[in-house]
Amino acid sequence: MHKILEDLLTKRGVKIESLSPDEKRDFERWNSTLDEGDITVEKISNICQQQIKIIEGKWKDLDNSNQKNERLIIMHTVYKTILSMIKAKAEERKRLEAYLTSLLHTQ
Repeated sequence: MHKILEDLLTKRGVKIESLSPDEKRDFERWNSTLDEGDITVEKISNICQQQIKIIEGKWKDLDNSNQKNERLIIMHTVYKTILSMIKAKAEERKRLEAYLTSLLHTQ
């Protein structure tokens, strides 16, 4: 549990067990938000990969309307494009590091 939430519950004398289902959902959402830390490229990449799996799972539903499938295709394309950009940047960085390292060792 995040320290701020722990302090707030202690100050108010509230036990997690006594929270209503709605309050527990809010508490879990707040705790998750506070514990996530900074957004990183790796986190964005993981989110994109998860969304792609979800979309691909929805494609298995043969009862999807054409409109729904079109939207899924668009969403899939966006997430794949983001992943491609992330991967390309990482590969570019590796090539540059290798090139600069080779320059260091040749002179």
